Amino acid sequence: MISEKEKQIVANIIKRDQKTLLEFYQKYQKPVLNFIYRQTKDYHLSEELTQDVFIDFIEALRDFRYQSSLKTFIFSIAKNKTIDWIRKKKIKKIIFSALPSYIVEGLKVVFIDEEIEKKDLAKKIKKVFEILPNDYRLILRQKYIDGTKVDEIAKRLQLGFKATESLLFRARQAFIKAFKTIP
Repeated sequence: MISEKEKQIVANIIKRDQKTLLEFYQKYQKPVLNFIYRQTKDYHLSEELTQDVFIDFIEALRDFRYQSSLKTFIFSIAKNKTIDWIRKKKIKKIIFSALPSYIVEGLKVVFIDEEIEKKDLAKKIKKVFEILPNDYRLILRQKYIDGTKVDEIAKRLQLGFKATESLLFRARQAFIKAFKTIP
């Protein structure tokens, strides 16, 4: 549970007390940054996500119900921010690694533009996966969604390394072909 001191910190930050906010930031900025860095292994990205965490923290304080400590609260925001980044990275990885560069350039706009366009892209990818042969779906999921290494996929599928690489290559080619044909 939350202490009276933490309740006062929340009240002061909501009242826009700059000193309290600065003290809170100085106390948790480095631990949050380190937490995110352990997941991303990218210092500049971790700095950016840390700033986003503190912005989200401030915005969420009005709805804070004192069911956890402020430390737990801010780290749960950091965890969720990091998970969101990892998910987006995996989606981009499967799309961008499988498509020719001219399509990738066109798709980059989708990730910058409206959420609706992202949903349309997700639907199109889902349609592509639905029409791919089962072995292609399986290997693409393992490689790009689950992040499994080729040698591990080979063991799971009881195939040789080269045969697994060939299957992955054919699955990518089929994905590209199907992606181009679906409107």
